Order: sequence, then structure tokens, then C-alpha cells
Amino acid sequence: MPSPFTIAIILTLLTMMLAMLFTEPIEEGTQFFNILSYWESGIWNSGLLVFAYQMMLILVLGHVLVLSGPANRMIVKLSKNVSNTTSAVVLVSITTMLAAFLNWGLGLIFGAILARKVGEYAQQNNIPLNYPLVGAAGYVGLMVWHGGISGSAPIKVAETNHIIDFMSGVSSIEILDKIPESIDFNQTIFSWWNLLLFGVLLVIVPLILRGIAKITEPTEFNLKTYNFNEDLSKNREGAEKLDYSKMLGFGFGALLLCAFFYQYWNQLVSLKITPNMLNFFMLGLAITLHGRIKNFLNALKEAIKGTSGILIQFPLYFGIMGIMKSTGMVVMISDFFVSVATTTTLPIFTFFSAGLVNIFVPSGGGQWAIQGPIVIESAIKLGVPLPKAIMALAYGDQITNMLQPFWALPLLGITKLKAREILPYTLILMIVGILIYVLGLLIL
Repeated sequence: MPSPFTIAIILTLLTMMLAMLFTEPIEEGTQFFNILSYWESGIWNSGLLVFAYQMMLILVLGHVLVLSGPANRMIVKLSKNVSNTTSAVVLVSITTMLAAFLNWGLGLIFGAILARKVGEYAQQNNIPLNYPLVGAAGYVGLMVWHGGISGSAPIKVAETNHIIDFMSGVSSIEILDKIPESIDFNQTIFSWWNLLLFGVLLVIVPLILRGIAKITEPTEFNLKTYNFNEDLSKNREGAEKLDYSKMLGFGFGALLLCAFFYQYWNQLVSLKITPNMLNFFMLGLAITLHGRIKNFLNALKEAIKGTSGILIQFPLYFGIMGIMKSTGMVVMISDFFVSVATTTTLPIFTFFSAGLVNIFVPSGGGQWAIQGPIVIESAIKLGVPLPKAIMALAYGDQITNMLQPFWALPLLGITKLKAREILPYTLILMIVGILIYVLGLLIL
């Protein structure tokens, strides 16, 4: 496949063409130039640009947290509990899914480094291991992340007035009147049915991997020791010593955490978790765990490499949304779903369409920008509870990550595996996940 950025360009051109063919001019002038204007306005939508920066911070701060000394020691300690491939995949998959539920950037890098350290430990102790299967286990956090605390769609709808602002200019006044001010986590992430589905996956995925481990052969691999980003250099001069001051690092981290609990305690208790709230906590925790400002900055330099896709692709996704919103395409597509779906089947249609869109838009945040208005409009018209419709989108987006290896690139770089080595295993997990999510949407 071409790069995700090239796909974003193709999707932009396709959206422009469809808008030209199927929509009528709303403003005076040539429709083509109207579409270009809508596109440009969407690209620089200030609210969505804030959203992009929030998503970048979620990824970066999760990555930075994994590169801290305490996380390093925990990962090394966990890796020593491995005695064969079956124990390795169970350990790696469970801990990775738990980490991804907390923060998807944390889960992505935690799973990759844990898989690498397990491989190193097995190599040093002559333990036969199917290393690609362990690598696949380190990627399973990406099939549960959007149903977790850092999930793009549920964490944005928890922001006051986000949905109303999101749908302004798209929906009629009658629809806007039915939109709630916010949808808190007790209706989405921490709802009993979402936690039940996560619990089922937390049991089934390790069992599937364990079964595969029993019928596959160990592989050969040669790994060097993966080093974390701690800088303990003694060559410090003058005010540079402040960069290495534990007192300053711990003190500032503690100050951030103190401000976090003072500012967000009431929201935390009521499960109203927002991107700013999550990022503020992750920032304070990351600086505290690194201890020294220099170590934090070294980890930041490493982590920020993974944000290039969000930085440059999100504006194109916002431009696509600008076209769909201003030309009326959102209402047209939602009306189509309303005409072919029922209250029961709309979440299923949403799930599969989200999975398909994720192949071309490998970002939950970008997908929410494009598909979110369609899902909200359709759900309100058919009377489907918004939390269920939003989580159906989240489930569909995350499950095809097991097919679309875009977010596996950091894992592949750390583990030194190739996509073709882990995809056979992740595809099996994708099929299992689809069955679980579809049954969950139908039954729960």
C-alpha cells in the first residue's frame, strides 16, 4: 500500500470529486471553488487543530513514560518470568492490553519493549521462543486502545460542548437539541458492558496466543541489548547542572501532580475524563518518574518521532471533514445509513464501516473527525443511544489495526521484526475480536 499520507491525499481528491458530483452549490459561485474554500477552512479549523495537538501529546507522553527508569526496571523484571513461548505470549499480551487501556501510546511502546526484553532474556538463557508470536502479543494493545481511557472518540465526547460544536453547521436545530452537553466515561469507557468486553478479550486473546504457541516451532533470532534513554553523564558545567538535578525534576513533577489533583479531582470522581486532564496527569507522572529533566528531554526526543503522521495527516482529515460538513455530504451519508439500518443493525454497520475506514485512515482521531458526524447524525435519527454508537465506531477502528500495520512500525523498529512475521498471528486475533465485538453490540 502507499504511505498513509499519500492515502490521505487520495481520499481528499476523492471527497472533492464526490462533492462535485452529488452536491449542489450552497453559496454563490462555482461549486469547485466553494469546495476548495470549505477544504481550506477545515484544514485550519482551530478546534480540530487543538484536538490534533491533544492526540500528539497522548502518544508522546505515553511513550516518554515507558522510557523512564522505573518502567525500565519493571519491564526487565517482568521479562524474567518467561520460561517458554506460551508463558511469554500470555505475559506480554495481558500486560500490553492493560497498559493500552490506560494510554494507547503507553501500550504501544510498552508492548514493543517488553517483547524485545523477553526475546533478549530468552536468548541469554537459551530458552526456545517463537519470537514473531511474542512480537504479535506485544501489538495486541492496539485492538483494545480505543475502548480505553485514551480512546479518541470517547475522550473527546466527554469534553463539555464538544459534540454540539462538532455538529454545528451539519445537523438541523431539531437534531442539535437532542445532543447532550457531554458523554462521560461512566456511559462509555467505564460502562459495565465495555468493561465486560475488555475483560473477555483480556482472557480470550492470551488463550488464543497460548494455543498458537503450542502448535508452532521456536524461531531463530539474534538481538543486542536494547538500551533506555537515561543520561547519567558526569560532564556537566555551570547552570547545565540544573538539567541533571533530581530535586528540580522531582519537585516540578510533584508540582504538576499536585495541580492536577486540585484542578481535576471533581471531574475524576465523576469519571469526566478529557484529553487535557489525561495529558496533564501524564506530563506530571512522566517528569516525576524520569527524575532528571535531561532524561525526560532525551525520552521526548525519541518519542516525538512517532507523531509525524498525526502532525501532517490530521489537517488533511480535517479538510475532508470541512468539505463533507459544508456541502451537506454528512447528512446525505447519514440518511443512507438511516434508510438501510435499524436501531439494532446501525451499531453493526458502524462497526464494520469504521473498520474499513481505519484501513485508509489509520488514526482514531482522524477517523473521528471524518466519520464522527455521520455516526452521531445517524444514531440520533434512528434513536440509537449515542454512547453505543460512539463505542461501535471505536471498536471498528481499533480491530483492523491487526490488519493495518501502520501503528506497528514503532514495534517493528524496536523488536527488529518484519510486518509479514507478525501479521499471520494478528489476523487470527482480528477475526476473534470481530466475533466478540459484534456479539457484544448485538447482545449487551
